[in-house]
Amino acid sequence: MAGVSRLQYTNEIRLIRVMCTGKVDLSYIFRAFSNGMDGVFVGACRLGECNYITHGNYSALKNVLIAKQILEHMGIEPERVTIKFMNSSDGQKFVEYVNKFTETIRRLGPLGEKRGKNLDKKFEAAQRIVPYVRLVERERLRTDLKTEEDHIKYFQREDTKRLIRELIVDRLIMSEIVGLLREKILSTNQIADEVGLGSSEVAKYVNYLSRQGLITYQEPVRGYTLVQ
Repeated sequence: MAGVSRLQYTNEIRLIRVMCTGKVDLSYIFRAFSNGMDGVFVGACRLGECNYITHGNYSALKNVLIAKQILEHMGIEPERVTIKFMNSSDGQKFVEYVNKFTETIRRLGPLGEKRGKNLDKKFEAAQRIVPYVRLVERERLRTDLKTEEDHIKYFQREDTKRLIRELIVDRLIMSEIVGLLREKILSTNQIADEVGLGSSEVAKYVNYLSRQGLITYQEPVRGYTLVQ
């Protein structure tokens, strides 16, 4: 309706149409950031008004709320991803939502100022664990909540945040470590510098990866490498 009604909104946004926002999983979000976008706006049908029996807008809402916590772990403002609900006649609302989101991104500044080799590695690691996150969402984060407010409250609960840290953030860090070791042999201290964590914390992850047979310590070079 925004286009048909000739409503004006910022030209800084790039629209990508999907059949249902249920298709917008975490891989879409992180791929957008990897490709240089400064923010991701998801426009969805109103909750309870999905055109499909899948009610994919609930999945999209959960994915956005999970993405916010992952971004926060990366040191990136969670406001860089948002979701708004509207129907096909809400052209004016769409314009207002998009313009307000664009103002937020301008205030935060270009993500490119924070972008670098390490941040790109983090986004690559995040994309690798998306299938695992889907499983966690289905098995451990499934809810029958009906409103956006209730979902936000649920994801702000300390027990939910702890679950996401234990099941998702830990897996993300290990994915990042494995990605780094694909390129070169690194010591614990070097890995810590790359991922931005303390050496003692990194030791916990490399010990787990070693026990799983994914990486091994090479004594001659005093560093870890992937198991071939």
